[in-house]
Amino acid sequence: MQLYRKFFKRTIDVVASGGALLVLSVPLAAVTVWLHFANKGAGAFFRQERPGKDGKIFRVVKFKSMTDERDAEGNLLPNDKRLTKVGAFIRKTSIDELPQLWNVFVGDMSLIGPRPLLPEYLPYYTEKEAHRHDVRPGITGWAQVNGRNHLDWDHRLALDVEYVEKLTFTFDWKILMQTVRNVIERKDIEVAPSGIPLNLARKK
Repeated sequence: MQLYRKFFKRTIDVVASGGALLVLSVPLAAVTVWLHFANKGAGAFFRQERPGKDGKIFRVVKFKSMTDERDAEGNLLPNDKRLTKVGAFIRKTSIDELPQLWNVFVGDMSLIGPRPLLPEYLPYYTEKEAHRHDVRPGITGWAQVNGRNHLDWDHRLALDVEYVEKLTFTFDWKILMQTVRNVIERKDIEVAPSGIPLNLARKK
């Protein structure tokens, strides 16, 4: 397990993400152009700071599924008002996650691992939950194939820690295959998720 965790997992990430970026370069370019126009000039990519391995902050990149339209007071419109038809499609098919292959290739992320959450959640993790940062965050993970956004926070974070404790090639392969099935079946996907933030959930 230690050899896989320390060497082979990263090697697989580099080879797989690099190959995928090469093979998908033309489709990814087409989606980029499509979103540029669909998002009314708001751009095709969404970038946001997230904590990675050991809590180190990096910028995750995804395809942008919403416009930047605002109301008369300058406030962003609700998510469902800004979500475009193209954006809904790329969320349903998980295409919006594909730019994270670059994050994997450069070492910010792994193909499989706990999903990177927001930096402001860091103070709310218990000592045990903080171990989710002992490994690189992933494009998909154990929590994602066991309910994704439908899980409550405690269960979601417990699954992240369970992944870190059980990390093996066999476990990663199991998660990858389940991810493929979920994407094909469009299972546990929320086009416009509106879950309770971790800090608010913990205060209740």
